[in-house]
Amino acid sequence: MKKIIGNLIGLAALAAAVSCSQSPEPQYATRAEKILSEINDPESDYVAVISHRGDWRNYPENSIPAIESVIRMGADMVEIDVSMTRDSVLVLCHDNTIDRTTNGKGRVSDITYDSLMTFNLKRAHNVVIDTLKMPTLKEALLCCKDRILVNVDKAYDYYDMVIALTEELGVTGQVLMKGKSSVGKVREDMAKHDTNLLYMPVIDINKPSGQALFAEYQEKGVVPMAYEVCWTRPGKELDECVSAIHRTGSKLWVNTLWPSLCGGPGNDDDAAFAAADPGEVYGKYIDMGVSMIQTDRPELLLEYLRSIGRHD
Repeated sequence: MKKIIGNLIGLAALAAAVSCSQSPEPQYATRAEKILSEINDPESDYVAVISHRGDWRNYPENSIPAIESVIRMGADMVEIDVSMTRDSVLVLCHDNTIDRTTNGKGRVSDITYDSLMTFNLKRAHNVVIDTLKMPTLKEALLCCKDRILVNVDKAYDYYDMVIALTEELGVTGQVLMKGKSSVGKVREDMAKHDTNLLYMPVIDINKPSGQALFAEYQEKGVVPMAYEVCWTRPGKELDECVSAIHRTGSKLWVNTLWPSLCGGPGNDDDAAFAAADPGEVYGKYIDMGVSMIQTDRPELLLEYLRSIGRHD
Protein backbone atom coordinates (compact mmCIF):
# COMPACT_ATOMS: atom_id res chain seq x y z
CA MET A 1 0.00 0.00 0.00
CA LYS A 2 2.80 2.40 0.81
CA LYS A 3 4.30 1.75 -2.60
CA ILE A 4 1.10 2.69 -4.40
CA ILE A 5 0.56 5.82 -2.29
CA GLY A 6 4.15 6.77 -2.98
CA ASN A 7 3.43 6.66 -6.67
CA LEU A 8 0.38 8.85 -6.16
CA ILE A 9 2.42 11.41 -4.31
CA GLY A 10 5.27 11.33 -6.79
CA LEU A 11 7.97 11.33 -4.10
CA ALA A 12 9.54 8.10 -5.32
CA ALA A 13 10.18 9.65 -8.71
CA LEU A 14 11.63 12.71 -7.04
CA ALA A 15 13.97 10.74 -4.82
CA ALA A 16 15.31 8.88 -7.82
CA ALA A 17 15.63 12.02 -9.87
CA VAL A 18 17.11 14.64 -7.56
CA SER A 19 20.68 14.59 -6.28
CA CYS A 20 22.40 17.29 -4.25
CA SER A 21 26.08 18.23 -4.12
CA GLN A 22 27.97 19.17 -0.98
CA SER A 23 27.48 22.87 -1.72
CA PRO A 24 24.58 24.81 -0.13
CA GLU A 25 22.84 25.12 -3.51
CA PRO A 26 21.38 21.89 -4.92
CA GLN A 27 22.82 20.75 -8.24
CA TYR A 28 20.64 19.04 -10.82
CA ALA A 29 21.69 16.91 -13.74
CA THR A 30 18.77 18.08 -15.88
CA ARG A 31 16.25 20.89 -16.04
CA ALA A 32 13.43 18.40 -15.50
CA GLU A 33 14.98 17.42 -12.15
CA LYS A 34 15.05 21.07 -11.08
CA ILE A 35 11.38 21.52 -11.93
CA LEU A 36 10.45 18.33 -10.05
CA SER A 37 12.29 19.53 -6.99
CA GLU A 38 10.36 22.81 -6.96
CA ILE A 39 7.00 21.11 -7.38
CA ASN A 40 7.71 18.60 -4.63
CA ASP A 41 9.16 21.14 -2.18
CA PRO A 42 6.39 22.25 0.22
CA GLU A 43 8.45 25.33 1.15
CA SER A 44 8.98 26.54 -2.42
CA ASP A 45 7.03 29.59 -3.65
CA TYR A 46 7.88 28.77 -7.26
CA VAL A 47 4.85 28.79 -9.57
CA ALA A 48 5.08 26.20 -12.34
CA VAL A 49 3.79 27.10 -15.80
CA ILE A 50 2.07 24.39 -17.84
CA SER A 51 1.59 25.20 -21.52
CA HIS A 52 -1.63 23.82 -22.99
CA ARG A 53 -0.92 21.91 -26.23
CA GLY A 54 2.39 23.71 -26.52
CA ASP A 55 2.79 27.07 -28.23
CA TRP A 56 -0.26 26.58 -30.44
CA ARG A 57 -0.64 30.27 -31.24
CA ASN A 58 2.56 30.15 -33.29
CA TYR A 59 2.83 26.51 -34.32
CA PRO A 60 0.42 23.62 -34.92
CA GLU A 61 -0.93 22.39 -31.58
CA ASN A 62 0.59 19.20 -30.20
CA SER A 63 3.50 19.47 -32.64
CA ILE A 64 7.23 19.18 -31.97
CA PRO A 65 7.89 22.87 -32.83
CA ALA A 66 5.08 23.88 -30.44
CA ILE A 67 6.82 21.90 -27.69
CA GLU A 68 10.26 23.26 -28.55
CA SER A 69 8.93 26.81 -28.40
CA VAL A 70 7.63 26.51 -24.82
CA ILE A 71 10.87 24.85 -23.74
CA ARG A 72 12.74 27.89 -25.07
CA MET A 73 10.32 30.19 -23.21
CA GLY A 74 11.09 28.40 -19.94
CA ALA A 75 7.76 26.68 -19.31
CA ASP A 76 7.90 23.89 -16.74
CA MET A 77 5.46 21.42 -18.26
CA VAL A 78 3.80 20.89 -21.60
CA GLU A 79 0.32 19.38 -21.87
CA ILE A 80 -0.13 17.07 -24.86
CA ASP A 81 -3.11 14.99 -25.98
CA VAL A 82 -2.84 11.32 -26.89
CA SER A 83 -4.85 9.28 -29.40
CA MET A 84 -4.31 5.82 -30.89
CA THR A 85 -4.33 4.91 -34.57
CA ARG A 86 -6.04 1.85 -36.04
CA ASP A 87 -2.75 -0.05 -35.87
CA SER A 88 -2.14 0.92 -32.21
CA VAL A 89 0.38 3.74 -32.60
CA LEU A 90 0.06 6.48 -29.97
CA VAL A 91 0.07 9.91 -31.60
CA LEU A 92 -0.55 13.49 -30.48
CA CYS A 93 -4.09 14.61 -31.31
CA HIS A 94 -6.75 16.19 -29.12
CA ASP A 95 -9.83 15.44 -31.20
CA ASN A 96 -11.35 12.10 -32.12
CA THR A 97 -10.95 13.11 -35.76
CA ILE A 98 -8.10 14.73 -37.69
CA ASP A 99 -10.46 17.13 -39.50
CA ARG A 100 -9.61 20.27 -37.49
CA THR A 101 -5.88 19.81 -37.01
CA THR A 102 -4.79 18.37 -40.38
CA ASN A 103 -5.70 18.62 -44.06
CA GLY A 104 -7.18 15.12 -43.86
CA LYS A 105 -10.46 13.75 -42.60
CA GLY A 106 -11.55 10.81 -40.49
CA ARG A 107 -11.31 9.33 -37.01
CA VAL A 108 -7.81 8.72 -35.66
CA SER A 109 -8.89 5.25 -34.57
CA ASP A 110 -9.90 4.40 -38.15
CA ILE A 111 -6.63 5.52 -39.77
CA THR A 112 -3.34 3.60 -39.86
CA TYR A 113 -0.17 5.42 -38.91
CA ASP A 114 1.25 5.23 -42.45
CA SER A 115 -1.95 6.76 -43.83
CA LEU A 116 -1.88 9.45 -41.16
CA MET A 117 1.59 10.46 -42.34
CA THR A 118 0.20 11.45 -45.74
CA PHE A 119 -1.53 14.45 -44.12
CA ASN A 120 -0.06 17.74 -42.90
CA LEU A 121 -0.78 19.62 -39.69
CA LYS A 122 -2.64 22.92 -39.70
CA ARG A 123 -1.65 26.03 -37.83
CA ALA A 124 -4.09 27.72 -35.45
CA HIS A 125 -7.24 29.30 -36.85
CA ASN A 126 -7.28 26.93 -39.82
CA VAL A 127 -5.30 29.38 -41.93
CA VAL A 128 -2.13 27.71 -43.20
CA ILE A 129 -1.36 24.12 -44.06
CA ASP A 130 2.00 23.27 -42.52
CA THR A 131 4.59 20.80 -43.80
CA LEU A 132 4.66 19.15 -40.38
CA LYS A 133 3.26 15.69 -39.68
CA MET A 134 1.44 14.56 -36.56
CA PRO A 135 4.10 13.33 -34.10
CA THR A 136 4.01 10.07 -32.23
CA LEU A 137 4.01 10.10 -28.44
CA LYS A 138 7.48 8.55 -28.58
CA GLU A 139 8.81 11.42 -30.68
CA ALA A 140 7.29 13.96 -28.30
CA LEU A 141 8.72 12.30 -25.19
CA LEU A 142 12.17 12.10 -26.74
CA CYS A 143 11.95 15.82 -27.48
CA CYS A 144 10.99 16.52 -23.85
CA LYS A 145 13.42 14.13 -22.16
CA ASP A 146 15.31 15.85 -19.33
CA ARG A 147 14.15 19.28 -20.58
CA ILE A 148 10.54 19.75 -19.45
CA LEU A 149 7.83 17.84 -17.60
CA VAL A 150 4.98 16.36 -19.62
CA ASN A 151 1.28 16.03 -18.90
CA VAL A 152 -0.14 13.31 -21.13
CA ASP A 153 -3.84 14.06 -21.38
CA LYS A 154 -6.67 11.89 -22.72
CA ALA A 155 -4.34 8.94 -22.18
CA TYR A 156 -5.59 7.04 -19.13
CA ASP A 157 -7.16 4.34 -21.30
CA TYR A 158 -3.68 3.67 -22.70
CA TYR A 159 -1.90 3.69 -19.34
CA ASP A 160 -0.16 0.33 -19.83
CA MET A 161 1.16 1.37 -23.25
CA VAL A 162 2.27 4.77 -21.99
CA ILE A 163 4.15 3.40 -18.98
CA ALA A 164 5.88 0.82 -21.18
CA LEU A 165 7.01 3.62 -23.48
CA THR A 166 8.17 5.94 -20.69
CA GLU A 167 10.15 3.11 -19.12
CA GLU A 168 11.77 2.33 -22.47
CA LEU A 169 12.78 5.98 -22.90
CA GLY A 170 13.75 6.60 -19.27
CA VAL A 171 11.26 9.45 -18.76
CA THR A 172 8.72 7.94 -16.36
CA GLY A 173 9.62 10.31 -13.50
CA GLN A 174 8.91 13.42 -15.55
CA VAL A 175 5.51 12.41 -16.97
CA LEU A 176 2.20 13.26 -15.29
CA MET A 177 -1.21 11.75 -15.90
CA LYS A 178 -4.38 13.06 -14.34
CA GLY A 179 -7.95 11.88 -14.04
CA LYS A 180 -11.19 11.55 -12.15
CA SER A 181 -10.94 7.88 -11.15
CA SER A 182 -11.48 6.79 -7.56
CA VAL A 183 -8.54 6.19 -5.25
CA GLY A 184 -9.23 2.46 -5.43
CA LYS A 185 -9.23 2.41 -9.23
CA VAL A 186 -5.94 4.31 -9.42
CA ARG A 187 -4.37 2.01 -6.85
CA GLU A 188 -5.57 -1.05 -8.76
CA ASP A 189 -4.18 0.21 -12.06
CA MET A 190 -0.85 1.24 -10.57
CA ALA A 191 -0.41 -2.02 -8.69
CA LYS A 192 0.20 -3.72 -12.03
CA HIS A 193 3.50 -1.90 -12.47
CA ASP A 194 6.77 -1.67 -10.55
CA THR A 195 7.02 2.04 -11.34
CA ASN A 196 4.33 4.51 -12.29
CA LEU A 197 3.76 7.92 -13.78
CA LEU A 198 3.06 10.86 -11.51
CA TYR A 199 -0.69 11.07 -11.00
CA MET A 200 -2.97 13.98 -10.13
CA PRO A 201 -6.72 13.90 -9.40
CA VAL A 202 -8.99 16.40 -11.17
CA ILE A 203 -11.60 17.95 -8.90
CA ASP A 204 -14.66 19.72 -10.34
CA ILE A 205 -15.48 21.21 -7.00
CA ASN A 206 -18.91 22.64 -7.93
CA LYS A 207 -20.14 19.23 -9.09
CA PRO A 208 -21.30 16.42 -6.75
CA SER A 209 -18.91 13.97 -8.46
CA GLY A 210 -15.96 16.28 -7.85
CA GLN A 211 -16.93 16.88 -4.25
CA ALA A 212 -17.24 13.14 -3.68
CA LEU A 213 -13.82 12.44 -5.21
CA PHE A 214 -12.15 15.13 -3.12
CA ALA A 215 -13.85 13.82 0.02
CA GLU A 216 -12.57 10.33 -0.75
CA TYR A 217 -8.97 11.56 -0.94
CA GLN A 218 -9.38 13.44 2.32
CA GLU A 219 -11.08 10.58 4.16
CA LYS A 220 -8.50 8.01 3.04
CA GLY A 221 -5.57 10.27 3.84
CA VAL A 222 -4.08 10.04 0.37
CA VAL A 223 -1.92 13.09 -0.35
CA PRO A 224 -1.26 13.50 -4.07
CA MET A 225 1.51 15.68 -5.44
CA ALA A 226 -1.15 18.17 -6.53
CA TYR A 227 -4.85 18.60 -7.15
CA GLU A 228 -6.24 20.15 -10.30
CA VAL A 229 -9.25 22.15 -9.16
CA CYS A 230 -11.88 23.45 -11.60
CA TRP A 231 -14.79 25.68 -10.64
CA THR A 232 -17.54 27.61 -12.39
CA ARG A 233 -18.31 29.86 -9.44
CA PRO A 234 -16.42 30.95 -6.32
CA GLY A 235 -17.79 30.41 -2.86
CA LYS A 236 -17.74 28.09 0.12
CA GLU A 237 -17.14 24.88 -1.85
CA LEU A 238 -14.03 26.29 -3.49
CA ASP A 239 -12.74 28.02 -0.35
CA GLU A 240 -13.01 24.87 1.77
CA CYS A 241 -11.37 22.76 -0.92
CA VAL A 242 -8.43 25.14 -1.33
CA SER A 243 -7.99 25.40 2.43
CA ALA A 244 -7.89 21.61 2.79
CA ILE A 245 -5.36 21.25 -0.01
CA HIS A 246 -2.99 23.72 1.63
CA ARG A 247 -3.51 22.11 5.03
CA THR A 248 -2.60 18.63 3.80
CA GLY A 249 0.45 19.76 1.83
CA SER A 250 -0.51 19.10 -1.79
CA LYS A 251 0.12 21.69 -4.47
CA LEU A 252 -2.79 23.47 -6.15
CA TRP A 253 -3.13 23.43 -9.97
CA VAL A 254 -5.59 25.72 -11.75
CA ASN A 255 -6.47 26.21 -15.41
CA THR A 256 -6.73 29.73 -16.81
CA LEU A 257 -7.57 28.45 -20.30
CA TRP A 258 -11.19 29.64 -20.35
CA PRO A 259 -13.68 31.10 -17.87
CA SER A 260 -15.66 27.92 -17.15
CA LEU A 261 -12.58 26.34 -15.57
CA CYS A 262 -11.68 29.19 -13.24
CA GLY A 263 -14.77 30.93 -11.97
CA GLY A 264 -16.22 32.80 -14.93
CA PRO A 265 -15.38 35.81 -17.16
CA GLY A 266 -12.49 38.02 -16.15
CA ASN A 267 -10.43 35.18 -14.68
CA ASP A 268 -8.82 33.56 -17.73
CA ASP A 269 -5.80 34.08 -19.98
CA ASP A 270 -7.61 36.31 -22.45
CA ALA A 271 -8.71 38.58 -19.62
CA ALA A 272 -5.09 38.76 -18.45
CA PHE A 273 -3.96 39.57 -21.99
CA ALA A 274 -6.54 42.36 -22.31
CA ALA A 275 -5.77 43.87 -18.91
CA ALA A 276 -3.39 46.80 -18.51
CA ASP A 277 -1.58 44.65 -15.96
CA PRO A 278 -1.86 40.83 -16.23
CA GLY A 279 -1.42 40.75 -12.48
CA GLU A 280 -5.03 41.92 -12.20
CA VAL A 281 -5.95 38.38 -13.25
CA TYR A 282 -2.98 36.17 -12.43
CA GLY A 283 -2.49 37.87 -9.07
CA LYS A 284 -5.77 36.32 -7.90
CA TYR A 285 -4.21 32.87 -8.19
CA ILE A 286 -1.04 33.89 -6.39
CA ASP A 287 -3.24 35.12 -3.53
CA MET A 288 -5.02 31.72 -3.54
CA GLY A 289 -1.69 29.97 -3.04
CA VAL A 290 -1.69 28.36 -6.48
CA SER A 291 1.56 26.58 -7.35
CA MET A 292 0.79 25.33 -10.87
CA ILE A 293 -1.05 27.14 -13.67
CA GLN A 294 -2.03 25.65 -17.01
CA THR A 295 -2.24 28.42 -19.59
CA ASP A 296 -2.86 29.20 -23.23
CA ARG A 297 -0.58 32.25 -22.94
CA PRO A 298 2.64 30.87 -21.47
CA GLU A 299 4.83 33.80 -22.49
CA LEU A 300 2.55 36.33 -20.81
CA LEU A 301 2.28 34.27 -17.62
CA LEU A 302 6.02 33.64 -17.45
CA GLU A 303 6.75 37.35 -17.84
CA TYR A 304 4.37 38.19 -15.02
CA LEU A 305 5.67 35.50 -12.65
CA ARG A 306 9.28 36.53 -13.25
CA SER A 307 8.38 40.15 -12.55
CA ILE A 308 7.18 39.22 -9.06
CA GLY A 309 10.01 36.76 -8.33
CA ARG A 310 7.89 33.60 -8.53
CA HIS A 311 9.57 31.95 -11.52
CA ASP A 312 13.32 32.37 -11.09
